[in-house]
This record gives sequence, structure tokens and C-alpha cells, in this order.
Amino acid sequence: MNYYLVGNTDLAELALWAFFLFFIGLIIYLRREDRREGYPLESDVTGRLENPGWLFRPDDKTFVLSNGRGVVHAPGKRVFEAPNPKTRRMSPYEGAPIEPTGNPLIDGVGPAAWAERAHAPDIMLDGSPKIVPLDKSHGFWIARQDRNPIGMPVFGCDNVMAGVVSNVWVDQMERVIRYIEVRLMGDAGGAGRTVTAPMAMCQVSSRRGTVKVDAIRADQFAAAPALASDSQITFNEEERVIGYFGGGYLYSKRSRIEPFL
Repeated sequence: MNYYLVGNTDLAELALWAFFLFFIGLIIYLRREDRREGYPLESDVTGRLENPGWLFRPDDKTFVLSNGRGVVHAPGKRVFEAPNPKTRRMSPYEGAPIEPTGNPLIDGVGPAAWAERAHAPDIMLDGSPKIVPLDKSHGFWIARQDRNPIGMPVFGCDNVMAGVVSNVWVDQMERVIRYIEVRLMGDAGGAGRTVTAPMAMCQVSSRRGTVKVDAIRADQFAAAPALASDSQITFNEEERVIGYFGGGYLYSKRSRIEPFL
């Protein structure tokens, strides 16, 4: 049986060309789709935005959010996540690291950076906020085997008292404490103000009856991001809180910034 179609072109060659064309189309499709978030790129030197060309420029897609939260268009209009002029490049070449020139914990640089996420809380299946204060949760309490951190003094990484735990925020789906609420007092600054600290960065000592936040100093609690509501925390607020305290592992002390050796 003869499988030649035209001249020296056979079915195997057509199948090979079909695979090549499919693979090229797949690459173009994937390169278009991965530009829906974080693009277009910005040149480190000139500040100009890249022009991917018509072939790799994705069309807007509309995503309908659940629980009546509206719609999102991607890629949509470019939104700068943390526009802040208090930064500078350490060297005049493309790809050079950026260092803060103001308060490094709030300049949105390095480990203290955050993403401009939605100003809405994470929710459960019934649409109610997932992370809430303990007294506003649905039947949650501190286990009798554990010591209740509410009322314990809170110390910074400099072993100076910053305030007292006034409440804890629980994740009602994961059944864990996500944040502690600290009422500031004493000489640390911001007395009477309430801030929220990530539980993952807290060391609770049942024997001493204290809580230590090893991320920042006691005086740095005063500038920590505040929540707009006392009953819920939004995605955006979570980003800023974790960015502030997480940045403290590098920026809270001069000794942490300098090389170890």
C-alpha cells in the first residue's frame, strides 16, 4: 500500500508538521496567558513598560467573583502595588537591588513588601469572614490544656514591653490562631493604640506568662498597620501586617542588616 500523498510528502511528515504547529501555538498561548498578572514589565534603567507586541499581548478576561463581590478584569489596567519614592537602587545597572531610604518597614521594599490585594476579607462557605476575633467567632475558645494568651504582656525582640494581648484572632476553618491583638502601653510609643501581630511570629511562654514577638522592637509596634474594622481583616490588611512584621527580621536592627561574616 502506498501512503504518499503528493510527491515525497507522506502521512508521517504531515503528522510531524502538525505537531510542530501545535507546539508553537501552545507556546504562544502560554506566553499570552502568563501575562495576566504582574505585566507589563518595567525597565529598571529607563522605567519604560515593555511592549510584548500583538502576538503575546493577552486579551482581557472577565472573572465573576463569588458571593456578589463583583467582577475582575485581567490583565486589565495596570496597578502599581507599592508606589513609594523613598527607595533607591544600590547600583546604576539593570537588576540592581533596591534599598529603602525612609522607614524600611513601611516603604514596601524587600521582605517588607506587600501585594495590593482585595479590600475584602477571606470568607467561609456561607460568606461570613473566616478570620475573626475570638469573642466574635462561632463557638471557639482557648483549650483548657493551654494557657490563654489574653492579658499577657508582649515584648519585642529587644526584650522591652510593648503592650498587652487584648484579644486573639482565629481562623474558623483551619481552627488555629492567626493573629494576636496588642494594646500598646508604656514607653514603647503609641500608648492606647491597638495593633495586630501574626501569631506565627510570636513566642508564647506559658511558664513566664509572656508573649515575645521576635520580628520587631517594642518601639516599632507604634507604626504597625491598623485594621479598619474590629470584626474582620481584609486580604490587603493581612498583606500589610505580615509585610511589616516580616520585614523586621531584616530591618528592625542594624545588626540584622549587616553581613554575618
